[in-house]
Amino acid sequence: MSGELRRLLGGGLTAALLAVTIASCGSDEKTAAPPAEVVLDRAAETTFPFEVEADGEVVLDVTTEAPGVSWGTVGSESAVVSLFVDGTYTTDLVIPASFPIRRNLALGSLTAGDHDLRLRFADDRSPQGSARAKLSQFAFRTIRPGDTHYAAARNAPVLYGRTVPNPDLLPGTPATGPYQNALTDSPLVAFYSEAATAVTGHRLLTYSMIWSNEDGGTSTPALMARWGRTTDIEWVYKVEVDGSGEPVPGSAVVQGPEHADIPFTGKFEGTHPVLQTCTLNNGICDQTDGQMRFFLAVGDPLDPVNEARERIMDRNPWTYWVMGQEVNREGKVTEAPDPSSSTQISDPRNYLYLVIRKTTSTPNTDSAWVGVSVGVRLSGNPNTFRSNQVYSAWSIERDTPAQTAIALPPGTVAEDIASIQATRVVGQGADTGARVQIDSIEQAFFLGPDGLPQESFLFTPAKATLTAAAPTATLFRPAAGTS
Repeated sequence: MSGELRRLLGGGLTAALLAVTIASCGSDEKTAAPPAEVVLDRAAETTFPFEVEADGEVVLDVTTEAPGVSWGTVGSESAVVSLFVDGTYTTDLVIPASFPIRRNLALGSLTAGDHDLRLRFADDRSPQGSARAKLSQFAFRTIRPGDTHYAAARNAPVLYGRTVPNPDLLPGTPATGPYQNALTDSPLVAFYSEAATAVTGHRLLTYSMIWSNEDGGTSTPALMARWGRTTDIEWVYKVEVDGSGEPVPGSAVVQGPEHADIPFTGKFEGTHPVLQTCTLNNGICDQTDGQMRFFLAVGDPLDPVNEARERIMDRNPWTYWVMGQEVNREGKVTEAPDPSSSTQISDPRNYLYLVIRKTTSTPNTDSAWVGVSVGVRLSGNPNTFRSNQVYSAWSIERDTPAQTAIALPPGTVAEDIASIQATRVVGQGADTGARVQIDSIEQAFFLGPDGLPQESFLFTPAKATLTAAAPTATLFRPAAGTS
């Protein structure tokens, strides 16, 4: 694997490491310090000490890989490692690849001093084709009271895995049981955003999750058109906190089934609410009957006004690889998809991924809204390739920076693009008459042959106003001699 690929994945090994290999089931011999590397065969485990320098919320950054594992291979989709802090089950870690990936896990509120971390290869929830897991470059860090992100870390949720039956999968397969998130719709990355409230000094914390896909809800082609990815990104928990970071009683809500805001009435572990994924499109409930558990560190906040949510995927480029692997494995990719298909897409590596910033003059509603479709023309090709295909409802509705994806012929590169256009589309209901102001193309990129995002080749102010009378405008045309 190239050094560049290791850099992109955030998990490159930068020095020769002394491996601590635990190959026998039930081994729990403690090492003198966190090892440089732990290798676990099936059903094996090990325990080692780590030190917390101050009271606070502790995060573990760790590099993972699992030889012979690939999220796109049936029977070898992942290796699951369960983590226990001081003997308490804390989180599962789904390892989807044989190459190094840097992961960020929350370990909860811990006091200063010595603690133990037990790692167990969870053979009960790992596909039979996975035989070994490697974890290295352990780094423990503490978010302390008074730190900028302490309130967000302190109130972050724990998420139990999905257990609901999936009628589209074969009955009795692991993907329909208590360990299905080891194979499908796995939680990959957590993040949060914050906003001021009507009360001075208070903030609204919104916690979101990126799942590898969704087995229900929006169709795969619509996901690519409207969101520019097939991962599922949803907010899961919101809570208002006061100036001290304490939750305001009665303010907590979850995004429940059918995307409804539901008051949170579930239990807490210390200050952390406990949630569970309970629908095929990753709706949230208070129940906690799941047998897989995910406690993912939320990291730095996303600015939802100035950043598309997919920016979190850009910070974790391996998530694009996982995305592509899952849709391929589940038969959602075809070599020549019908433009009117509501089930299949082209290979994710054949898409242009583009973020556009726009403003609609009249607020959109669920029953009546105006959206934008992005069209791409290629040199020597008479066709216009549109983000929304033939469906007006697949146009981009939201006015925050929004990502979309446009299917192009295999092998297309940036130099083939002759123009990029935006078209005003009545997406739902009667035409509201709203004007759409286009401000910029924030970024544009392709996935490489390895399924990872390549560097963005475009940022351009693209001032244009789309109206019912003049619905289309050119946002980008390369300078003469550059294509």
